Amino acid sequence: MNERQISGKDVILKAAGLLEVKLVSAVAGYPVTSIVNLFRNDDFWADNTFWMINEKVALETALGASVAGRRSFVLTKHVGMNVLCDPLVTSATHTIGAGLVIIAGDDPGAKASQNEQDSRYFGPLAEVPVFDPATPEKLFDSLKEAIELSEKASIPVIVRVTSRLLESFCESALLRPKGSVPPEFDRSVWDYTMKGKHQRFHSMSYPLMGDYSQSQDCLCHIDTTKTGIISSGYPACLVEKFIEESNSRISHLALDMVYPLPIKKLKRFIDHHEYVLVVEETEDYIESHISIEDTIKGKSTGHIPHGKIEKEHILHALENIKKTHMDKVVKPETIKERGPRSICDTCPYLSLYRVLGTIDKPIAGDMGCSILSTSAPLQAVDTGFALGSAISVACGFKGKGIAVIGDFGLAHTGMQGLINAKSNGFDLLVIILQNDVAAMTGGQDVADLTHVLEALHDDIEVVDFAEKIKERELQALLMEKMEKKGISIILAKGTCPKY
Repeated sequence: MNERQISGKDVILKAAGLLEVKLVSAVAGYPVTSIVNLFRNDDFWADNTFWMINEKVALETALGASVAGRRSFVLTKHVGMNVLCDPLVTSATHTIGAGLVIIAGDDPGAKASQNEQDSRYFGPLAEVPVFDPATPEKLFDSLKEAIELSEKASIPVIVRVTSRLLESFCESALLRPKGSVPPEFDRSVWDYTMKGKHQRFHSMSYPLMGDYSQSQDCLCHIDTTKTGIISSGYPACLVEKFIEESNSRISHLALDMVYPLPIKKLKRFIDHHEYVLVVEETEDYIESHISIEDTIKGKSTGHIPHGKIEKEHILHALENIKKTHMDKVVKPETIKERGPRSICDTCPYLSLYRVLGTIDKPIAGDMGCSILSTSAPLQAVDTGFALGSAISVACGFKGKGIAVIGDFGLAHTGMQGLINAKSNGFDLLVIILQNDVAAMTGGQDVADLTHVLEALHDDIEVVDFAEKIKERELQALLMEKMEKKGISIILAKGTCPKY
């Protein structure tokens, strides 16, 4: 990197200014946390960037800004897309006002996530455009086009990013687009029924999306009639590097906009070649739309693995391109091979985890540090489905369920589970790790819900783990609570040594 270059993360910050974005709403999580930190450390953006309680709230706030004529960015990791999906799906037919872009941070390889899902699928699900840029330059172009398309079609737009894209560099000379006045919400859409709104979408908004996709200025070079590669996202860079380093005569079509797919452009490219390899991460999104011939190779044929893509995967696939199918030899990664990710030695809750590990009952954990206690030697919690899920999961256990949840998980979506447990009369022991920070995602502040808990429940015990409570005393307390009917809450106060 030289002084004239900026990273993909910096491109997003700079684009927000050049595109006259007024609001940035975000939820912490890899790989988007570092982007939001850039905004919050900037003099202007510090007052216009907000850590939100969850992704649904983040998108809803941005929708409000859009209605009022204010452009906005929403930043979330891929699993956060699940949480914001409810308002997202409705927004396409509801219509919006000013441009709204959702920057979805995917994690191929699941480096710091509970799954490896692919955000491109939210395009066809919600019927909103999706961009999957390969380079920081393409990222800027995608953000610019996303704002433009969002305002023309009156819909949110998704731009997918990954850590390798965000850590790539480009020249810093990004040009300000031609200025335009952001529109406000046109409430004449309420002249239509719900069915009519969907009909309106497919007669007005969707054709605009299709035209944008078909006319996209994507990388395309045709150097042979034998083998071509179709790609999107960061893997397009790997393809270009492979072609350059190997001096191969291979054609390449790299898509920037992947929903709607440019079907005519794809068909011309496929028809021109004897074999076509699809290189994409994480799932076979593009491939599943075009693999109607044996000439199309990719994940479904065993040529390319699911998940994160490397150059050696491309080489192996090309060496076997004439094979109709390849056996998928997959050895699932184990914690032993990767190396453990353990609870910090100075964590104030170590004694709690050791006691939980002795209880012969299933214990519902949550996304956050408690998930690190699933493996040996602690083996404290047994499940970890989603952020905020522990309380509702424990409601399904036999007898009185046990849930361990962080205070951020509680605020994110766990409180709804607690209200539901109360209204349905479940027997439950909820241990809330109250350290006032979202420790797993960078130490963001967490709302204090103590008074809300006190208003809902009588059986609340506060345990200060700074006082080095003895494990036998802690075990006795847990057993006492387990013998009671109803909901028991232990507020486990502690201070994260990292923050």
